[in-house]
Amino acid sequence: MDLRESSYTLANRVSCSEFLVEMASARVLLGERRRCLWLEQACGLLTALLVLASCHRSASPAQAYEHARQTFRRGDLFASQCEAERGYKTFSKSAPQWALKLRVLEAESLMWRGMSPEVLTTLNGLSAPGDRSSAISILALRTLAYARLHQFSDAHRELSEAEAACATATDSACGAVLRAGGILAIEQVRFDEARDYFKQSLAFARSGNDPFLEATALLNMGTASLQQGHFDDAIDWFQAAYQLSSKLEASYIAQAASGNLGWAYYQLGDLSRALGLMSDAEERARQIRASHVQIVWLTDTAYVHLDQQNYATAERSYKQAISLAKQISSKGDLLNALVPLAATYARTGRLAEANQHSDEAIVMARADGNRLDELYPLLVKGQVAAQLHDAEKAESIFREVADDPQSDSSLKWEAQHSLARLEESRNQPAAARRNYEAALCTFETARSAVHHEESKLPFFTNASRIYGDYISFLITSGQTKRALEVADYSRGRTLAEGLGYLKNDRPCSTPPLIPTRVAAGANATILYYWFGQHQSYLWAINSHAVGNFALPPAGEIETIVRRYREALVNGEDVLSNANQDGAQLYQMLVAPAASYLSKDSHVIIVPDGSLTGLNFETLLVPGNPAPHYWIEDAVIVNAQSLRLVLSGKGGSKPHPGKMLLVGDAVPRPPEFPALPNAKLEIQNIEKHFPTADLTTFTQASATAASFLDSKPEQYSYIHFVAHGVASSQAPLDSAVILSPRPVEDSFKLYARDIIQHRLQARLVTVSACYGAGTRAYNGEGLIGLSWAFLRAGARNTIGALWEVNDISTPQLMDRFYAELKEGRPPGIALRDAKLSLMRSNRAFGKPFYWAPFQLYGAP
Repeated sequence: MDLRESSYTLANRVSCSEFLVEMASARVLLGERRRCLWLEQACGLLTALLVLASCHRSASPAQAYEHARQTFRRGDLFASQCEAERGYKTFSKSAPQWALKLRVLEAESLMWRGMSPEVLTTLNGLSAPGDRSSAISILALRTLAYARLHQFSDAHRELSEAEAACATATDSACGAVLRAGGILAIEQVRFDEARDYFKQSLAFARSGNDPFLEATALLNMGTASLQQGHFDDAIDWFQAAYQLSSKLEASYIAQAASGNLGWAYYQLGDLSRALGLMSDAEERARQIRASHVQIVWLTDTAYVHLDQQNYATAERSYKQAISLAKQISSKGDLLNALVPLAATYARTGRLAEANQHSDEAIVMARADGNRLDELYPLLVKGQVAAQLHDAEKAESIFREVADDPQSDSSLKWEAQHSLARLEESRNQPAAARRNYEAALCTFETARSAVHHEESKLPFFTNASRIYGDYISFLITSGQTKRALEVADYSRGRTLAEGLGYLKNDRPCSTPPLIPTRVAAGANATILYYWFGQHQSYLWAINSHAVGNFALPPAGEIETIVRRYREALVNGEDVLSNANQDGAQLYQMLVAPAASYLSKDSHVIIVPDGSLTGLNFETLLVPGNPAPHYWIEDAVIVNAQSLRLVLSGKGGSKPHPGKMLLVGDAVPRPPEFPALPNAKLEIQNIEKHFPTADLTTFTQASATAASFLDSKPEQYSYIHFVAHGVASSQAPLDSAVILSPRPVEDSFKLYARDIIQHRLQARLVTVSACYGAGTRAYNGEGLIGLSWAFLRAGARNTIGALWEVNDISTPQLMDRFYAELKEGRPPGIALRDAKLSLMRSNRAFGKPFYWAPFQLYGAP
């Protein structure tokens, strides 16, 4: 279940009086009669506070309405509700037309707070003779309230009357009617119809110069895109809604856009970014007691916790959402929370409870005539049947869900995946393989519809369980070659597609792969890793053979990697200490492939999971009398996939020795202070290139614009000496810190800007902290500056896994470029430079100084 809400599914600001917000929690515990008495007293207090704050003893009805309206637009819904109710009572006799407008505004505030029954009570018996706008607004609000309560015949009656009123003459309130029509269509799962309504609403807002309506229309366009699985389009709509609502200070809409952005990122597999956005939205909704909105974000955050296997946290959130949904009689929200709670119970073995909640959800969905909502709990019932070993029932349900034309992509691939696992458990390998392939085809077809590169990066997370289960199935079935083909098809996809090495027009076809030919072409041994929850694997590949080895589960490996990496980053002398983690990782990850390796081997690592942040050169090889670093035995580089190793990534080569040097920028303390040895590093590099082949930008000229305008595609070598920032939330916001331009304050060269250019560089070196990035995506590895330069076309990149030392780095780079000048390939040159640094000074022998730099590309 992933139904998103519309313009009234919004929450952000705390009301004017924090005291009154705290009082609002009592509302659900009070009877209707007592609630009205309490609310009148609270609103009276709030009105008095507002009067005192604004120094007005008496306001005209027009002023009272305008103030309440502005309060509503800012997002203080409780405050606007109180102001409107008080104004209605104050002016009901002296200014009945203004009192009517205030009453309608009170109902609108209640609607945006998700209190549909109260909306109908407020509007009960209300008529607007002679006030066309109020009459249309009343009809639109009744449409919304009935839609939220799933009283669809009543909702359509009100909508028809409103549309008839708008057909005879245009009124400003007709934009809200279009919005209400779209929301009603959303509730009835008619997404194309909803999108048409929202488009009309957007056009109406723009033609009438109504930016508030425009912001809600943009938000609702994002909602419609979400429902249709167009997640990157939804992100664009929500970002536009956020920008406009922020400009208008309409913080209620802005937070809704932010929370829905979280759901879009969740659908794309970006769980950490999604959880942050959703949690913030839920907290803001809770603060203003906007129960309907809080339910949405509670349900959304619980989905993330469910995917992260935080079952207890997910269950608590779902139960809280269900309780709130029952209190406000919101059937749609109740259904949205019931289904994933059933799934939570199914995953934790509480099968009776899973069945009970699934049955309840199915009854509700059938009562609404909503087949899509019925399919979700039906899938859960199939998964329960499979756990109860009722294979016949489970198969029947899975096929029903997979084949139903109402199933969306994620529902279909989950049903196909479940069917594959069922067939595997029944020892039907041919049927299992067909269904695994069908599930991956459904997923890949959905992925091919995602157009934005940044959206594609996390999308593979959605299918990681399918790929993992299928690869384990293939290996246990003795089909290790096919398993490697499938694994590699999932690796480096966004990078390969962006460079044109893999087409996106045949999503269900896995290209054939000859691993030994890849190893022979690279003149290297390839160690290819795949992490699994229960079993991980290593393929060792040379020009003659392919070996497959079982490794421990991902969690066990990752614990040791995390501990060892922490020791390296903290500057420990792991060799002198004979660090057990470094030795254990070598025995675990490399020793099984010892027969494929020889002294001074060229080794390409295709890592997975936490291995993307591990420099294999630092692993400790057992020896007599003492261990040594693996760098002393091998030239080691990293690659994203076999396909990218095979491609060569070079293209036509430019002038063989032309260098672009950018760095030693104007400092920006305290965050980005001066780098005392940046000038020395630049001088050490410059001496290895003829003046005619050298372009250098330093100090004030070291700007992002200087790099972008310098035709960087003409250079064989590009080198940055600068601070760097790596963004884990938005990796393409990772940046090289340079000097600001005189006419603007922009001083960052962003990864997202880098990928817009086409480079032909043999090597790009980012001599900056965390140049390799800090965020790893399933299938893509670390995404940061190094990835961005590869994506732009560089054959090799050097990036840092942690902070770069300003004293040792100039010495290392001096030796590195001297080796390149002698004709050494980048992999050998970097290794020789590291060994030279290690042996030049005892302190520099620690991996902290030489190991952050890692080569990505070809040896």
